Amino acid sequence: MVAAPTTKLEGEPELERVELFGLLAEYDGAENLLRATRRAYAAGFRAMDAYSPFPVEGLSEALGSHTSAIPLIGLFGGTVGALTGVGLQYWIHVLALPINVGGRPLDSWPSFLPVTFELGVLFSALSMVAGLLILNGLPQPYHPVFNVAAFASASRDRFFLCIEARDPCFGHEDTRRFLEQLGASEVADVYG
Repeated sequence: MVAAPTTKLEGEPELERVELFGLLAEYDGAENLLRATRRAYAAGFRAMDAYSPFPVEGLSEALGSHTSAIPLIGLFGGTVGALTGVGLQYWIHVLALPINVGGRPLDSWPSFLPVTFELGVLFSALSMVAGLLILNGLPQPYHPVFNVAAFASASRDRFFLCIEARDPCFGHEDTRRFLEQLGASEVADVYG
């Protein structure tokens, strides 16, 4: 790990050592970012992330993301919701408060369908929102890339690729040269 350069003045307390988080490369367009990301992945980098002001088609595949668990989380939540709907109605109409109306059976499943469907949809949606937040590590009010001044334009008109120092292929100078060869307009050290 490379530490941030610090100078200590006489009488000043010892400063905390700040570790290098990675290198942040700035690109002019979405095509350049996508091309650089694909080449970095092909070169063996895996601990990296890309930032853009709008979704770039193919960028998540270029980063090597795998299939998401969100559909399974939604299916599980929807199933739990539907079973909850059926169970609550069965308990109320058959066990807790059985009232025979017009000679109909107490456990009439067609009358259970609307509530079962609505609870399935509700539980599915809530579980997917919770799953997205947990899997994406949100809320995340701080990230080391926020320390780079140029990163403020990531939500407006600039595109960034960050290769993290924890990557096995990461070498500070080699990775810097690699990102510069990929057409980065600027490569900055990210400390955090």
